Formats: sequence, C-alpha cells, structure tokens
Amino acid sequence: MAFTITDTAILVVVILILFFGASKLPEIFRSLGRATGEFKKGQLEAEMELMQMQQQLNQQSNKEVELIKKIEELQKQIDELKKQTQQQKQ
Repeated sequence: MAFTITDTAILVVVILILFFGASKLPEIFRSLGRATGEFKKGQLEAEMELMQMQQQLNQQSNKEVELIKKIEELQKQIDELKKQTQQQKQ
C-alpha cells in the first residue's frame, strides 16, 4: 500500500496530537514555521554573500585582463623603440 503526501501529513498530525495534545499543536507548528523562516533567511543571506564574492572575482578578473592588455601594448612599444634605436645606430 502506497502512502501519498496527504496521507503522510495526516498521519503525522494524528501522531503529534497523541503525543503532545491538541493544545500544544499550534505552538509546535508556530515554532516549526519560525524555524523554517530562519532557515530560509540564512539560505538567502548565504546566496547573497556568494553572489557578492563572485562579482568581486569577476571585477578582479576584468582588471587583470586590462592589465595584461596594457602590458602587451607596452611590450610592443618597447620593441618598436628598440627597432628604432637599432636603425638609428646603423
């Protein structure tokens, strides 16, 4: 016999009523709701922090690419200057 989600939920509620009584049930579910909310809040904060870290890494990578391009341009200029000085010596 296969249990559906609804059957399982009903079974859990019945067991909770038997163990804790009907008067404690709202308090239990309220605490469960708060815990779930805190978990989701923590999860969102962690995701936001990871996104910020990723953006910082991307910015650093972009700066590194720009620096590499500048270095290559400077190297070309140095090579051109070397050629010019060699031509002037001859």
